Amino acid sequence: MKAVGVWEYGGPEALQVLDLPEPNPGPGEVRIRVHAAAVNPTDTLLRAGAHASRMKGLKPPYVPGMDAAGVVEKLGPGADHRLEVGQPVVALVMPTGALGGAYAEQIIAAAASVVPAPEGIDFPAASTLLMNALTARLAIDALHLSPGQAVAITGAVGALGGYAIQLAKADGLRVIADAASADEPLVRKLGADEVVARGMDVADRIRALAPDGVPGLVDGAVLNELVLPALADGGAVSVVRGWDGQTERGITLHQILCSRQATATDLLERLSRQAGDGTLSLRVADILPAARAADAHRLLAAGGIRGRLVLDLTNFDG
Repeated sequence: MKAVGVWEYGGPEALQVLDLPEPNPGPGEVRIRVHAAAVNPTDTLLRAGAHASRMKGLKPPYVPGMDAAGVVEKLGPGADHRLEVGQPVVALVMPTGALGGAYAEQIIAAAASVVPAPEGIDFPAASTLLMNALTARLAIDALHLSPGQAVAITGAVGALGGYAIQLAKADGLRVIADAASADEPLVRKLGADEVVARGMDVADRIRALAPDGVPGLVDGAVLNELVLPALADGGAVSVVRGWDGQTERGITLHQILCSRQATATDLLERLSRQAGDGTLSLRVADILPAARAADAHRLLAAGGIRGRLVLDLTNFDG
């Protein structure tokens, strides 16, 4: 079977089409015929070697990708009774493990990380769901806010930020989000109650709307310590890139890693249902043949992408 990966860590040019043996699922695993895989920033980190310390003992090639959509092809012994051959599904994939990532015609995933695809959603859009929506869900839940309270969301126009806005609104929270002026209509459409200009001093603008500070903040823009002034005394912030710096004024720091909940089947199923019923908007920026994965990584690195780039794993012609 064909896949896209790297024999040696490097820039986008290190990605190449690979011919790999057909994988077979073990106990509690599922083989999926992948139709689409979303391209996420964490994929570029794996390609460049940023996750090498977590992959000791694994031999190349290394296949990126955490988000896959496709069809169940084979069930391993004891695989979850929820799934059946031929069923359209989405999967949260752990590319730092021995099973490899989502950039492949066929992948093996833990059955608990595979759920029915959202109703009425095509494979490219479905592939953009799980990793970012789960991260957003965990980030909001960690703040322990009550309906009517305010949450600030930075990086609101991104995939994580957009899901965070919509999930927060579904929870009955007041959302203050950041955006460039050109992106403000999109952020408001996603459900933000109030929008402030993005930037390194976004905390000051959030404070202007919430003079006592907000009780919770999701830092999708990875501003880290720069967002702390936006928070109320005793508030909480969820960060997504492992920042572990010093907080202040009794502020609680929550480091969010979706991999810790990759087998939270009930939660993944709920997110899929919310995508199907329109609570969550799935945004595809462009669909590229799998052989153009390097171009997708370059486009992502260049910035300005609204929505997710998606690789078509049924097309390796490039």
